[in-house]
Amino acid sequence: MRVVLAEDLFLLRDGLVRLLEAYDFEIAAAVESGPELERALAELEPDVAVVDVRLPPTHTDEGLQCALRARRRRPGLPVLVLSQHVEQLYARELLADGTGGIGYLLKDRVFDAEQFVDAVRRVAAGGTAMDPQVIQQLLARRSGDGQGPVDRLTPREREVMELMAQGRSNAAIAGKLVVTERAVAKHTANIFVKLGLEVSDDDNRRVLAVLAYLDRDR
Repeated sequence: MRVVLAEDLFLLRDGLVRLLEAYDFEIAAAVESGPELERALAELEPDVAVVDVRLPPTHTDEGLQCALRARRRRPGLPVLVLSQHVEQLYARELLADGTGGIGYLLKDRVFDAEQFVDAVRRVAAGGTAMDPQVIQQLLARRSGDGQGPVDRLTPREREVMELMAQGRSNAAIAGKLVVTERAVAKHTANIFVKLGLEVSDDDNRRVLAVLAYLDRDR
């Protein structure tokens, strides 16, 4: 699997290259700035891009904007962005086209090699890998007035939705919560009913549907 990696900090960039290569990824390019990332995504057509949100020359959201432009040129291009902090606006922008193959992780997650590599693979396969802290903040924002549909979820349904929104399958959620898959399916059905969402077997679509719902009244 060919990866274009963009990270301006040399030590972190070098560490990510070594980590991904150890898990049999091919590094098509490892770049440190927005213009370099723009060229690499246009010329190399990688299977997945792993991109730091903040890159030179602006050190604002150069990496994110390069990734979004690349997805407009090549719809569905898998992109996993890394950020130092939770930025809800970035999550919304990434999810806006609704085509999947999107991930948003805090940089701290890369220090768990298996978790990080699993996220890269899920995104490359067209799935979603959202950082738990991003999901929790989106949920907290929507449920702040105590009157929204999210507030009608039970504590267990809320746990299930948070894991579902991260891109986890029913089997993975069952394993995480130490319950049966049948119990997860029941909670999922209840969640969709309470949120007014059509039930879907497509993991990616249900994540996008939940996140789109959480974001629709902003």
